[in-house]
Amino acid sequence: MDSSGLYRDITDSARSAPGWVRSAFEVWTEYGLLLFGLLFIAVWWRARAEAGPRAVALAVAAPLATALAYVASELVKSAVDEERPCRAVARAAAPLVACPAPGDWSFPSNHSAIAGAAAVALALAVRRLALLTVPLAALMAFSRVFVGVHYPHDVLAGLLLGGALAALAVPALTGPISTITTAMRASGGRAAVWFTGPGPARQP
Repeated sequence: MDSSGLYRDITDSARSAPGWVRSAFEVWTEYGLLLFGLLFIAVWWRARAEAGPRAVALAVAAPLATALAYVASELVKSAVDEERPCRAVARAAAPLVACPAPGDWSFPSNHSAIAGAAAVALALAVRRLALLTVPLAALMAFSRVFVGVHYPHDVLAGLLLGGALAALAVPALTGPISTITTAMRASGGRAAVWFTGPGPARQP
């Protein structure tokens, strides 16, 4: 797939964008994934107060599925060995951020895979979060092209890979984690109950 023409169009637009827009995208592409991390913590903390262990299991499965998507993305990246567009595309505008070092391959986008997986996993844990996480994942993917370090097809593949793996992994992990959560709550151990929440064992 050759999306170098679209890459040039987007990076040209990035270079002509107002300074505050460029700065916002530079910050988002660098630190935006941290927001998904905060959402993981918030969903887990909320789940501790739920009566059933399934909510905790979904909250714990979400970051695990996202980690799995990252590993899968790295494996594909190592197999494909696609050069970064900031080195390979002729007549393209200079990237807004430093071009990754040679050997840090382009396809698929790890940031997009993580964002796609996190968006789906969080939405499976709390459905209404999809209204927030899906646009954030799309914005993360677009930012990787906007700042000049990925082709459009890199980020699309990353989103699809991450989202698909999360959609498969979260349901698969939820059952076993729910069983473990129930056992931890029943154990009465202070650390176990703190992590899982009191659940039925502490309910009147």
